[in-house]
Amino acid sequence: MKNSKLLSRLIGLALLVGLLNLLSQYVYKRWDLTEDQRFTLAPQSIAAAEALEGPVVVDVLLEGDLPAEFLKLRKETALLLEQFSEINPNIQFTFADPMEGTAGSEETLQQLQALGLKPASVTTEENNRVSQELVFPWAMVTNGERTEKVALLRNLLGASMEERINNSIQYLEYGLADAFTKLGFRDKKKVAILKGNGELEDRYLADFLTALKGYYNIAAFTLDSVETNAAGTLESLKSFDAAIIAKPTEAFTDVEKYLLDQYMVGGGKTLWLMDAAAIEMDSLMNEAGEAVALRRDLGLGDLFFRYGLRLNADLINDLYCTQIVMATGSGSGSQYNPVPWFYYPMLFSADNHPINRQLEALRMQFAGSIDTLENAYKKTILYTSSPLSKKEGVPRMISLDLIRQEPDRSTYGPGNYPVAVLVEGDFQSAYKNRIRPSGELPYREEGPENKMIVISDGDLIANQLQNGRPLELGYDKWTNNFYGNKEFLLNAVNYLLDDSGLINIRNKEVRIPLLDPEKFAASRGKWQLLNIGLPLLLIVLIGWGFNYFRRRRFR
Repeated sequence: MKNSKLLSRLIGLALLVGLLNLLSQYVYKRWDLTEDQRFTLAPQSIAAAEALEGPVVVDVLLEGDLPAEFLKLRKETALLLEQFSEINPNIQFTFADPMEGTAGSEETLQQLQALGLKPASVTTEENNRVSQELVFPWAMVTNGERTEKVALLRNLLGASMEERINNSIQYLEYGLADAFTKLGFRDKKKVAILKGNGELEDRYLADFLTALKGYYNIAAFTLDSVETNAAGTLESLKSFDAAIIAKPTEAFTDVEKYLLDQYMVGGGKTLWLMDAAAIEMDSLMNEAGEAVALRRDLGLGDLFFRYGLRLNADLINDLYCTQIVMATGSGSGSQYNPVPWFYYPMLFSADNHPINRQLEALRMQFAGSIDTLENAYKKTILYTSSPLSKKEGVPRMISLDLIRQEPDRSTYGPGNYPVAVLVEGDFQSAYKNRIRPSGELPYREEGPENKMIVISDGDLIANQLQNGRPLELGYDKWTNNFYGNKEFLLNAVNYLLDDSGLINIRNKEVRIPLLDPEKFAASRGKWQLLNIGLPLLLIVLIGWGFNYFRRRRFR
C-alpha cells in the first residue's frame, strides 16, 4: 500500500515537471532578484530596441583566450544582449576574436585601429610571471548599411581593476541602447553652431561636431543679419532645438543678446562655453615667456545673472592640473619634458548627475570660476576645481617661470570653485520689467521649462591639430594623454535634448563582486584542498553512513 502511494506520487511529480518543461518552451518568464536590478532593462532601453527595424547584428570582439577580468565583461555583455534579443528578435549577436587566424597580426592590428577600434593593453601576473597582451573590447552594431561602434571597456584615471570592471559593466546598457537609438533615428533634432562673434573656427570643433552628427542635424548659424532683419533672424533661430556658443571673443550687441534671450524663453536649449578672461597659451610663446591676462566683457553678464549665474573675470590656479611640454636645451640636444601647468586644471567628476557619471577626468585651459546665486532656478554644479585651488583676478601677468617655482600650498584652498553648471526651470526673460532694445521685435516674458549649461572654459570643446588635421577631442598630442572632454560634452547636449530620458540610464549602479587577487594567492592552497578533499570526504561519509544504517536495519 505504502509502495503504491509512493509510486503514484513519483509519477505525479514526474508529470508535473514534464508539463512545466513543456510550458517553458512557449511561455518565457524571468525574475530579477538582484539587489541592483542588474537584469532589468530600463524603459528607455526597451523603447530603443523595439524601434529598430530589420536585422540588427551585434559583433562583439571579446572571444578567445581572454584575461580573467575580460571574461567577466564578456559574460555580462552576453547576458545583456540576450535580454535585448528577447525584446526584439531581429537583434542577433556573435562573439569573435579579431586576431584569430590572421597570419599578419600587425596588418590586422593596423586595420582595426584604422576603424577606430583601439586595443586595450592588459598586463597580467600569475605565478610570478608577467605577461602583456592586446584585447579589443568593442562591439559593432550593424543595421542595414549603418554601423555604430560601442566601447565596452572604460577607464578612469587611477582606478583599480575592480572599479574599471564595474564602471564598464555599468555603462554597457547605456552604450548599447545609445547605439540602437542612433541607428533608429528617423527625424533628427537640429543644433545650431553660433557664429559671428569670434567663436572657435570649425577646424577646432571638427571632432566634436563629427560625433554630434550621429545624433542631430548640425548647421552653422550667424547673427550677422540681426541689424537688418532681427525678426527674421529670431524666427530662423527658433527652428533649431539647441544652440552651442563655443568661445565667443567679440561682445554681443543688445539686439543679439535680446534674440538669444527670446530663443531661450521660447524653449531653445543652449550650451555656453565662455572665457571671462582673455589669455592664450600661444601668447606666452615669446622671448619673455609671459603675457597679460585681461578681462573679456562679452556683454552677457545681465543675461546670466537672470538665471542665477555670474562668470567671474579670474583664472583658476589648481595644484591638481594637467601637463604641458616644454623644450630644454638647443639644437640636436633639445629635450621635451612634460611639466605641470597650474592654469590647466584637471577636473574629476562628482558623479552627481547622468551628465558626469563615470567619466574620465576633464582638461580645462585657463578656466574661470562661476558664482551661483539664489533664485527660483535649479542649479546643478557638474564640475568644480579641486580643494587645492585658488582664484586669481585679472588683469594679471602670466609667466612660464611658474613651472620653475615651488608652489606655496598654504595659499591654496578652500577651492572647489564651480566651472560647469546646469540650470533648469521655467525660464523668464532677462528683459522682464526692463526696457527692451527694440519695441518692434516679438516679446515673450515667460516660457516653458527649459535647460542650459554654462562652462567657464571655451577651449574645453576645442580639439588639437596635427599637420592641419583635427585630432580626437580630449587627446593631447604633446603628452599622449586622453581626457573625458568629448564624452562630457556629448552627454551635455544629449541631456539638453533627450526627451526620452535615455541618458538617465547612466544613473544605474551595478556592483560586481570580484576576488581579491592577494587574498586568493595567500589562501590558494586552502581552497584547493577544500575543493578536492571535501567532496571526497563527503563521499566517504555518505558511503559509511549508508552501510551503517543498512547493517542496523537488516541485522
